[in-house]
Amino acid sequence: MGKLTVEVTEANFNDTVVNSPKPVLVDFWAEWCGPCKMIAPIIDELASEYSGKMVVGKLDADANQNIIRQLGIMGIPTLILFKGGKPVMRITGYQQKAKIEKQLAPHIGN
Repeated sequence: MGKLTVEVTEANFNDTVVNSPKPVLVDFWAEWCGPCKMIAPIIDELASEYSGKMVVGKLDADANQNIIRQLGIMGIPTLILFKGGKPVMRITGYQQKAKIEKQLAPHIGN
């Protein structure tokens, strides 16, 4: 976990994501996933740059299979932005930071 990202698990998913007053970007990842390691520094940058505007969390896909199934996640890394507890944006696979920010912008603002 980065300094500004929160660990999301099945145990804290509702409190951290669903009931959050702020939008929450969750990075669904796994230790063995190469593209997940490539996107990790971008996630840390987003957590820093959007601090105060949104929460950024990381959920280990291997350790939290129920949530993965519930959300229909078929590949990782997957980024999902939750707003008001509902998924409003989804990106699967590695993307460059500018592309991620472009998709976040309508939901977060600058």
